[in-house]
Amino acid sequence: MEISLKIKDSKLFHYGKLVSITALAQGLIQALSFASGIMIVRLLPTKEYALYVLANTMLGTMTLLSDGGISTGVMAQGAKVWTDKKKLGAVIATGLALRKKFAIASLLISLPILIYFLHYHGASWIMTVLISLSLIPAFLTALSDSLLEVAPKLKQDLLPLQKNQMFASIVRAVMIGLTLFIFPWTYVAILGNGVSRAWANLRLRKISSTHADLSHGTDPEVHKEIVKTVKRVLPTSIYYCLSSQITVWLISIFGSTKSLAQVGALSGLASVLTLFSLIFATLVVPRFARLPSNISLLLKKFFLIQGALYIVGILIVVVVWLFSKNILWILGHNFSTLNEELVLIAAGSSVTLISGCTSSLLSSRGLIVPPLLYIPSIIVIQVGLAFVLPIEKVSGVLLYGIATSVFVYLMRVVYFLVKLKKTEGTDS
Repeated sequence: MEISLKIKDSKLFHYGKLVSITALAQGLIQALSFASGIMIVRLLPTKEYALYVLANTMLGTMTLLSDGGISTGVMAQGAKVWTDKKKLGAVIATGLALRKKFAIASLLISLPILIYFLHYHGASWIMTVLISLSLIPAFLTALSDSLLEVAPKLKQDLLPLQKNQMFASIVRAVMIGLTLFIFPWTYVAILGNGVSRAWANLRLRKISSTHADLSHGTDPEVHKEIVKTVKRVLPTSIYYCLSSQITVWLISIFGSTKSLAQVGALSGLASVLTLFSLIFATLVVPRFARLPSNISLLLKKFFLIQGALYIVGILIVVVVWLFSKNILWILGHNFSTLNEELVLIAAGSSVTLISGCTSSLLSSRGLIVPPLLYIPSIIVIQVGLAFVLPIEKVSGVLLYGIATSVFVYLMRVVYFLVKLKKTEGTDS
């Protein structure tokens, strides 16, 4: 009995230490990224910052389109062979090969849309070209970043990853701090991010190679399995490219350039939550993916995680409401009157955080809401909300985002429970 308790205490201590180190490291990384974001908000003129928001949003869209579910498939397949260096390397190599093909299609779709919106909001043709070109370094590194992180995450070798992320954050902060004072232009801010990520990507490849044989060729069987995942995820990913940044797209179309800058600045504050998302993806998702297919165990762990997510979300909204004036001071005088909008962005970000973490849990188990159910349902809700809410205003757009995120979250939870119930019935 004593031996059993000692083993449990040892595991608990190890897990607690792992969480503490990860939280501290990610906290420092996020603090540097947040500082870089604040420098961009304060140093760029309002119009330039609005263009930065557009370009950065499109970068996220391009990255999502180039993935299309590939990273989900690589994590799922990698979890099956994570103890075998060669097989794990083959999984990652297969994912990288697929991503290169998807990247071309992503560029062909995204760049014309970005060019149109930049010009629509007053960017000159020269500035439009410079902004578009400045996205390339960040986009190219994004193609492999998430896949190269799979091996060390599955092995829980987190310290090298965190050091590399810290390095990238420091380089980015220094570059932005030195350049934007002299050249307060959108493409300079974007290029600072891209160059730092490209340098860190080279280091990440070395880290990943210690756990996976990246020189190994692609595996046809793994390719088939990843493509199966992509076929299920891609339609949702395409839709998510629009819906995940729906506030930015709606304001870009119906609102002013100033409103676009306001939404971007408030959303930048919400980036603090990336810390929790990174910790969750690093510590919780791989462990949930490795759980045995025991229904009662999965349900227990799932609801424990949901409870923790609710507590985090409520705390975020309460803290933001109590200190709204202090938080807005960080953004500068151009955004000092957005108290109500700040609380709304906190609520929306909390719901999105919970929904996103839940989606990661489901995906790690190969559970993905069918696109034919997911997409039409959300579109109906969003179209209905567009007629009810004042989407030309910042507050209206934020309420629109909150309502959509709540519906998406509920759909994912219900789908998870239904699938487990069917599995239980099949087993019995």
